Amino acid sequence: MVHVFLHEPAIAGNTGNAIRLAAVTGARLHLVEPLGFDLEDAKLRRAGLDYHDLADVRIHPDLDQAFAAVPDARVLAFTAHTDKRFDQVEYTPQDVLLFGTEPSGLPEQVLAHPRITSRVRIPMLPARRSLNLANAVSIAVYEAWRQQGYDGAGA
Repeated sequence: MVHVFLHEPAIAGNTGNAIRLAAVTGARLHLVEPLGFDLEDAKLRRAGLDYHDLADVRIHPDLDQAFAAVPDARVLAFTAHTDKRFDQVEYTPQDVLLFGTEPSGLPEQVLAHPRITSRVRIPMLPARRSLNLANAVSIAVYEAWRQQGYDGAGA
C-alpha cells in the first residue's frame, strides 16, 4: 500500500485520524518534523483511538531523510497549484502521497524539490480555501487502494 507523507503536520487530531486511516488501509504513514504537537497529545490519541499499534508510522527529522526511506518511490505532491486531478493518476503500491501542513499546504521550496514526480489536486468548488487534511488524505488513499483492488482487504 502507498506511503503517506505529512509534511510538518500541525493539528494532532488530523494526524490521529491519519494514523487510524493507515491502520485500516495498510498505508504507511510518515510524519516529517517539526510536528505542531507532542506525540503524547490527548487529541492525537483520541482521534487515533486504539489503532496506534496497528499502524505503520515513521517519524523523520526532515523531508530529505523521509525521501531517503523510499529511494525509488514516485512522489505525488497534493496541492491546489496544478490542473492535474488526483483521480487521473495510476497509483502503484510504492507511491508517496505528500501533503502539506494544515494552515498553508506545501511550501514552494517543497513543491520544487527534485524528488517530486508530479503535482496533483483534489477538486473543490471555486472560492473555497482548503479541504481538511485528514479528509484529503482519506480521499487520496482510498483512490489509490481502490485502483489496487483493495488489496489485503477481507471479502
